[in-house]
Amino acid sequence: MAGLHTVRLLREKGFQGTVTFLGAEPHAPYDRPPLSKAVLKYRGEDAVDDVAELAFAFDFEDAGVTLRFGERAVGWAPGTVITSGGDRLPYDALVVATGSEPVPLGFGGTLRTYEDALLLRDTIGAGKRLAIVGAGWIGAEVATAARAADCQVTVHEARERPLAALFPAAIGEAMAGWYRQAGVALRCSDPVTGAPDDADHVLVAVGARPDTRWLGAAFHRASDGSLLASEHLETNVPGVYAVGDVAAYRSLRYGGEHVRVEHWDNALRGPDTVVANVLEGVGAEVFDPVPYFWSEQFGRMVQYVGRHTAHDRMVLRGALGDPSWSAVWLDPLHRPTAVLAVGRPRDLAQGRRLVAAGTVLDAHRVADVGVPLTSAAV
Repeated sequence: MAGLHTVRLLREKGFQGTVTFLGAEPHAPYDRPPLSKAVLKYRGEDAVDDVAELAFAFDFEDAGVTLRFGERAVGWAPGTVITSGGDRLPYDALVVATGSEPVPLGFGGTLRTYEDALLLRDTIGAGKRLAIVGAGWIGAEVATAARAADCQVTVHEARERPLAALFPAAIGEAMAGWYRQAGVALRCSDPVTGAPDDADHVLVAVGARPDTRWLGAAFHRASDGSLLASEHLETNVPGVYAVGDVAAYRSLRYGGEHVRVEHWDNALRGPDTVVANVLEGVGAEVFDPVPYFWSEQFGRMVQYVGRHTAHDRMVLRGALGDPSWSAVWLDPLHRPTAVLAVGRPRDLAQGRRLVAAGTVLDAHRVADVGVPLTSAAV
C-alpha cells in the first residue's frame, strides 16, 4: 500500500518523469488488513475470492507507470536496484516500501499474502483443529475467524498473557478472558520449540521483520533491521527514502527517538511526506504522526492511539469486564500519551485529538465514563 500511494501521489503532484514500480508479489497492491479478517471469515457467496476485491483502484497504464510485479529487489548499488530477473534498474530517487516478512520458526504456515490467507481459509472449518503460535494481533484475529468457522483453536503464547510487551497485566488478563469466552484454548507461558502435534494446521504468528536485507551494509539500521530514516523519511543514503513497515523514522514528537510503526495507518500517511520531499527537496515536509492502529477480535473493535511508557499512569474508563471500556495513559504532567478503546470509538476519536495537542486532563474526570474525554480538559 505504501508503494502504491507513493506512485499515485507522484503523478497527482505533477511528476512527469519515469516511474518504475517493482514488487515481489504478482498482484497489483491490495489491502492487507482483510487477510486476517474478511478473507478468513466469509465463505460461500460472501467470500473474498479474488485479490482484485482487495486491490486499490488505480490506472497504472493511464498514469504511465512501468510495472514489474512478480519481481523482487535482491540487491542495491549506488543509483541502481538489482532485480531477481537479473536487471539493473537505474534511479534518481528510490523509495523503499518492501514491508515486512513473517518471522519463521521452521514449522507451520504464516499469514502475510493473499495466497497465505486462501490456504489458511481452506484449512479451517467445522471439526478442524488449528494451533496458533502467538497471541498477538494476528493470532487473535485468526482465532476469531477460525472460531466463527467452528474450528477448534489452541493458541500457544510464550509470554504470560496476550500482548504482554505492550499492555499492563490487567489489560492482558482481560484480553485472555476474551479467548476463553470464544471457546479458544489459550496456553500462556508456553513457548513451543516444534509443531504442536494436536492440530491439523499450525499458524506461526510471532511477529514480522522488515524486508531490508537485500539493501546490503551501506544503510544504517535499527536492531530489528528497519532502516533508520530522518524526520523527512530519507535514509542515511541521499536520495533513498523508506516508508511503511521498513522505516524507523526520527520522531520530533518523541524527542528525536526513532519510531517504527507496523500498521496500516503508517503506510497510508508516509507517502505524502516522501513525495513532498522527493519533488520539493528534502526538508519540505516532516513525518511525525500520532501512531494509530486497530484490530477486530472476538466481536470487539480494539483501537489504540499514541505511545505510552511504563512511567505513565493508566486511568480506566469503565470496567475491564464490561462490553466496552477504554484506558487513557497520562504523563506526570497529566497530558494524555495514549488511548486504548474497546468498543468506544468516541473515546478514540477524542483521545486522538487530545494526545496530538498534549492537552492537560483532570484524571478524575477522565475516569468518569459518563464524561466525554474532551470535557476532562483542565
